[in-house]
Amino acid sequence: MLLNYIISKTKLPETSVKNTIDLLNQDATIPFISRYRKEATGNLDEVQIGDIVKFKDEFEALDKRKTAILKALEEQDALTEELKAKVIACLDLTTLEDLYLPFKKSRKTKAETARKNGLEALAKIIMSQNANDVESIAFKYVKGEVKTVDDALEGARHIIAEWINERTDIRNNLRNQLDRHAMISTKVVKSKKEDENAQKFRDYFEWEEALSRIPSHRLLAILRAEKEGFIRVKIEIDKIKALENIDRRIIKSENACADQIELAINDAYKRLLFPSLSNEALQKAKEKADESAISVFAKNLKQLLLGSPLGEKRVLAIDPGFRSGCKVVCLDAQGTLLHNENIYPHPPKSDSIGAIKKLSTLTEAYKIEAIAIGNGTASRETEALVKKIKFKNDIQVFVVSEAGASIYSASKIARDEFPNYDVTVRGSVSIGRRLQDPLAELVKIDAKSIGVGQYQHDVDQSKLQKELDVVVENCVNSVGVNINTASTSLLSYVSGIGPKLAENIFNYRNEHGVFTSRNDIKKVPRLGGKAFEQGAAFLRIREAKNPLDDSAVHPESYNIVEKMAKDLKVTLNDLIGNQELLKKIDLKKYCTDTVGLLTLEDIIKELEKPGLDIREEAKVFTFNQNIKTINDLVAGQLLPGIVNNITNFGCFVDIGIKESGLIHVSNLSDSFVKDVNEHVHLHQQIIVKVLEVDVPRKRIQLKLHK
Repeated sequence: MLLNYIISKTKLPETSVKNTIDLLNQDATIPFISRYRKEATGNLDEVQIGDIVKFKDEFEALDKRKTAILKALEEQDALTEELKAKVIACLDLTTLEDLYLPFKKSRKTKAETARKNGLEALAKIIMSQNANDVESIAFKYVKGEVKTVDDALEGARHIIAEWINERTDIRNNLRNQLDRHAMISTKVVKSKKEDENAQKFRDYFEWEEALSRIPSHRLLAILRAEKEGFIRVKIEIDKIKALENIDRRIIKSENACADQIELAINDAYKRLLFPSLSNEALQKAKEKADESAISVFAKNLKQLLLGSPLGEKRVLAIDPGFRSGCKVVCLDAQGTLLHNENIYPHPPKSDSIGAIKKLSTLTEAYKIEAIAIGNGTASRETEALVKKIKFKNDIQVFVVSEAGASIYSASKIARDEFPNYDVTVRGSVSIGRRLQDPLAELVKIDAKSIGVGQYQHDVDQSKLQKELDVVVENCVNSVGVNINTASTSLLSYVSGIGPKLAENIFNYRNEHGVFTSRNDIKKVPRLGGKAFEQGAAFLRIREAKNPLDDSAVHPESYNIVEKMAKDLKVTLNDLIGNQELLKKIDLKKYCTDTVGLLTLEDIIKELEKPGLDIREEAKVFTFNQNIKTINDLVAGQLLPGIVNNITNFGCFVDIGIKESGLIHVSNLSDSFVKDVNEHVHLHQQIIVKVLEVDVPRKRIQLKLHK
């Protein structure tokens, strides 16, 4: 059933899905499977394998719930063969819960009280719709807690209302109406209307829209405003039409029984059906919005993690500030802290001359090749100061995003790295290292704190964390990791490694020195054959005796490459990087039962440029120096900017001032935009046109200038 379930959801070939499930059950990771088991999967990529993992988890959760329900039904002695078959065959959690609904042990209900008062028989008589004098029949049930005929009829109606609520056909019909016609509306809470914090939600003080068409960001904003107590949210459909649909399914007569059933239907709708199913519809819309928001966050995070590295260059990093000064650190090419101190070029001290002298001295003393300036408070002023300096050597100046740096600087990871330094020094080091290698530094920070999503605190946190962990893992493994310089944070995301083994690798390296070959990795405590198989090819050894140790060629394929070299009568070093020789190789000659052309083509591609970094090189960028605040903006201006966040409704652009501008999706292109990511990517350097400036609301509307 698992295989069929995944195939029905993904539409992928049966053999590919089956083999992927087998590999996952053997604890293989997504990066390993997508890169080194292409023959088994039929060349599925990491996204397709991720979908298989997702639906495998979904099916297993459904299966677990089925087991719990079957056990509960058995304990209640309510499990018939027919019901058991329905539960086992069910492939949808909503349908499964509907099947179980009549048997749920819930709190004391009105229907349960009525049954205890002996009114179920009366309810059955009314539902048969054959009796005319219902009140006379009801009189027979007036006893004990049931004081009057009205009490008896009301109790019977409560039981009927519960039966109506438990009918799958009625629930599904109402679900269908909610799916197609539900409207979501909002009203401001009058006492909160003037609240300063409520103003950011004022667009939703009175709003109405079809629930099926509301964009992800808008629904999440509305739900946040409701949660914070600024608005009330209501879900509505055509109540008359909904009741008529239920009536047609139940009422078959025009006698007194029908009148009682009509009342029960109204009660069931108002008290049971609509509250439950409208909440379900809203939750379903929320899950859809979460999925969309998480997808946007994941795409942004991937682009951020794969941002352009400067590489192994000596960097001076500045965390700018006014009153507290600018914290300056000098790092060597591997990111090791060499020196730190403060300069005070800005008010109130305004010692720009002293700051310039100090920066000139430090760049010379530590042979600095690039300067990284954090993009927070006083960033523009610091950048302007640095660019005035006539350095003896050619030094590139970069403005670097500080997002999440404060989170890192106060974290345990930062305290362990720099136990003798305060948060300001740690933050500055992080800024410098981000320029050298964004991926290696950003993996130390909780992805949710990096600030490249929208409403990330409003979405399902476990789903968000799971998705972001997958993104980080895929990014780390697609780039590869230098095992001799990587932090434990970076190592922990390597395929098959994890936090504990990462710590063991780090400790082994500190104790025994650098790894000189991939085989040395096997000496790490508790790093067994499975972990080596999954992770070895993603761990690189610079200047290793075997050049393949600094490539993406898996150790299990070394013998193939060695045979290629032997057949060509050259050494491995002669073969690697020699495109003419590599073109001569007849790959079919090296195919085996487990290694096919897909793997061999990957090997050749890697041998052409071993260890090639897939990321672009870092480029210097300069904002318009005449634009200092939002007040300097005028409609029609063309300005350089950097994309700093992407959403479903457009992208935000840093134009060098405190406020980011928005390019709405409609201003990205003259044609229809299906996906914002097809037009811009995170940290892309672009030219924008200013369309509108709303100074009081601090909003800037931009257009992408082609």
